[in-house]
Amino acid sequence: MSGRVHKSMLNAEVNLVFYFLSLFFAFFSRKIFLDCLGAEFIGLTGTLNSILGYLNLSELGISACVGYFLFKPLQSNNRQEIQEILSLLGYLYNWIGAIIFGGAVIVSLFFPLIFAKAELGFGIIYFAFYSFLGSSLIGYFINYRQILLSADQKNYLVAIYYQSANLAKIALQILLAYHYRNLYLWVAVEFLFGIIGCIILNWKINKEYPWLKVNRKKGKTLLRKYPEIITKTKQVFIHKIKDFALVRSDELFIFLFVSLKMVAYYGNYMIIISKLISLFSAVTGSVGASIGNLVAEGNKERMLSIFWEYTTIQHTIATILCFSLYNFLEPFVAHWLGTEYIMDHQILVLLVIFIYITNSRGSVDAFNYAHGLYADVWSAWAELIINVTITIVCGLQWGISGILLGKIVSLFAIVVLWKPYYLFTSGFKEPALIYWKGVMRNYAISALSFFSSTFILYLIPITPYQSIWSWIEYAAIGMVIFFAIDLTLTLLFAKGAKNSLKRIKSIKKL
Repeated sequence: MSGRVHKSMLNAEVNLVFYFLSLFFAFFSRKIFLDCLGAEFIGLTGTLNSILGYLNLSELGISACVGYFLFKPLQSNNRQEIQEILSLLGYLYNWIGAIIFGGAVIVSLFFPLIFAKAELGFGIIYFAFYSFLGSSLIGYFINYRQILLSADQKNYLVAIYYQSANLAKIALQILLAYHYRNLYLWVAVEFLFGIIGCIILNWKINKEYPWLKVNRKKGKTLLRKYPEIITKTKQVFIHKIKDFALVRSDELFIFLFVSLKMVAYYGNYMIIISKLISLFSAVTGSVGASIGNLVAEGNKERMLSIFWEYTTIQHTIATILCFSLYNFLEPFVAHWLGTEYIMDHQILVLLVIFIYITNSRGSVDAFNYAHGLYADVWSAWAELIINVTITIVCGLQWGISGILLGKIVSLFAIVVLWKPYYLFTSGFKEPALIYWKGVMRNYAISALSFFSSTFILYLIPITPYQSIWSWIEYAAIGMVIFFAIDLTLTLLFAKGAKNSLKRIKSIKKL
């Protein structure tokens, strides 16, 4: 087994272990927090994190670029260059942390206006905001070296040490929330474990790379030595703003157009969705650095072969997610939290479409990143303008449905149509028609599998709302039907599917 494959498998195995641990804690803790702390407070935490996300826009692009520029020195074991790149990152993050802190202070002055209708007192609002801010700033001033683990395919170390601290934090928060129902205690634990996680992770980085010496004071000088990092960062910055507007601004828009309580309701759906996505990301997310190393080798025939394998896997995962969420999410929410937490069915339909697009795009994004293809800044602006315009107009009219519609339209125009064209013409140097001939098979397989499986499932005489056991039985039968149809169609018609199957068999043997 090659070192690249071995590291990918190790990352996947460790991520899966922590995925199932965090899955249990996430659903159990959500119920406890809603019951003991209230939907208003849970909605507040989501809104405050969205505000901090906007302040973090100043960072966007730097970590992605640094990760890209670390691939080659890691491959050649050029320790001097690695240390210089991380020193530059530390220098830039010092400035970014200071900017974020200053911006946060200014924004907090307007909280009496922003949260004028909130039922919670301003004491807990300010305490929560500055605690979350402190946890965020730790990453800029201390934890920035973590990017080396990602580029070196050692994310399993982050999972083992950082996620262990995170699970301990949630367990303590559950205990305190259940016994004391004190909002300040919950927030204080959040901040305390941010510090603990940072200490543990940095200890491990020092142990893993004892030769690593970072000097942030040299950052200004290093800017002149690595001008391409700044050039690439400016390009990536625009793309990351767009990504943030699509993914991280939901809670803020819902708060502005609907209510703080609906932020919590939407958050319940997103917990389920994010955990399902995390299940597959635990396996496929670890291959990003591998693709970077693959592209660095320059073998185009092998790159294209891996691309089609990865594309088919991503489309299959997207279809599994959409089928599962459409058919099983609403009855699960009814058993988990109660029927009053089920939102309009139209919201679920739009979420399913959004999730299919975002999760089937993974292969294109990964190879664009590995090729350093970020020069199409116009596409990021176009996607952002389309998204925000439709979100504001339709959000005011239809609430959450309008917000999701803005996401879908902008994604279709840029992610579905433009990004693959850009990759094939500028990255692979091949006609874009090759992509569409291959990927249309995936779209057809996904649509046929989803609709035929859903239709057959509706004929099953089981009511998933009756009890949790009826839901489990219904879900199990549904997934058997789906996998029988989807995997058969994928293996028969999808490009790269047979190679993926051979790769899985060879890994199992090893």
